[in-house]
Amino acid sequence: MESNSGTITSNEWSSPNAPQGSNVSGVSQALDKLIDNGAEFLWSPEVEQSFQEGAIFFPPGTRYRVVQSGNGKIYGRNQLISCYIKHRTGKMRTAKQVGSHFHVLARRKARETQAKLKMQAAKDKALQSMADMSSAQVMSATGFHSKMDPAWVPGCAAVSGFWQGALPGQAGTSHDGNPFSQQTYTVQPSLPLPGFESPAGPTPSPSAPPAPLWQEFPIVASSKLWMLEFSAFLEQQRDPGIYHKHLFVHIGQSSWSNSDPYLEAVDISQIYDKFPEVNGGLKELFERGPSDAFFLVKFWADLNTNMDDEGSSFYGVSSQYGSPENMIITCSTKVCSFGKEVVEKVETEYGRYENGHYSYHIHRSPLCKSVIHFIHKLKRLPEKYTMNCVLENFTILQVVTNRETQETLLCIAYVFDVSASERGAQHRIYRLLKE
Repeated sequence: MESNSGTITSNEWSSPNAPQGSNVSGVSQALDKLIDNGAEFLWSPEVEQSFQEGAIFFPPGTRYRVVQSGNGKIYGRNQLISCYIKHRTGKMRTAKQVGSHFHVLARRKARETQAKLKMQAAKDKALQSMADMSSAQVMSATGFHSKMDPAWVPGCAAVSGFWQGALPGQAGTSHDGNPFSQQTYTVQPSLPLPGFESPAGPTPSPSAPPAPLWQEFPIVASSKLWMLEFSAFLEQQRDPGIYHKHLFVHIGQSSWSNSDPYLEAVDISQIYDKFPEVNGGLKELFERGPSDAFFLVKFWADLNTNMDDEGSSFYGVSSQYGSPENMIITCSTKVCSFGKEVVEKVETEYGRYENGHYSYHIHRSPLCKSVIHFIHKLKRLPEKYTMNCVLENFTILQVVTNRETQETLLCIAYVFDVSASERGAQHRIYRLLKE
């Protein structure tokens, strides 16, 4: 009956290209393609250097007749650069791969230019605001802060890249093959949830329910649903009755502190090519709204564990959500390769009232076997640089909806790197907006 709590349906992982009830071997093939591209160091620093040199030696429009074994053949620019890379590095990159790389670099350059233009526009606006201020206002911290754009106020984040840079406390930088920087902005938290007091409001009485976590910390939250916890993990029985749990990725209540800044924002159009765009894709969902339900999470996944003993291993995902409303939620999780959906799992969950709100628990949901195979192959790659090259095109789109109204409650886009820190799995959360 619908008054019961807990998970009411937990469908198997399914591929959009596989007939109902068939296996999803195509999923493994799609994920293996990611590994194969990364394992070949497709555009490693050495190959990239030769590519750049070839692009200079053979400018656009270059065509040559190459005589081989007495037959003349016309070689276009991409083929010439391909031959140059082979000559310099001994590694083969086809003309098609060269052409594709040109398109990728062109898109990244366009993004970088767009971000710089936006940053300059914000700077010009701030300078104009200062020009309209009196000397007293300029010297007044209150007046200065009220007229300056938040991105240019000291103490606020101005520009950072969600593809680049080390996470606070993590040594080194993140190399995921995306050189463009994305402008970010400081934004306010979500609108207050119905039925809860604002932190700035009256002090709650001892009998009042505690304020929801989203009001105190920059977590993933819309006006109707907020995430309390999310984790993907490996559980192994190493001794009789003793289980070891390793977290690949994790968002939890202990992840935030009162000193954390507000969530930074990313223009959602910057990641459209990383996710499906139609038939329930990211672009279509965002246009439908609501706009406060969309987030980007960058994970630095912790692969530092022994995964050889598969017999006693369980790979799972657990998540928990909270809401002031009692409803039935549907959670869709789509694994994507090169921006295309390869497999999906849909789960439906009842709410149960606890601690002043309704909680929704999806506990120990089994991970797709093809994804487990992908993790094993990823871990066997020789360097973190290679792993990150692979993960550049591996993404997950999670959409939580109200089953009855089909309203989007949360939409979370996940992108990944491999953690280089001894502190384990880490993450950074961004709000997705449309510029």
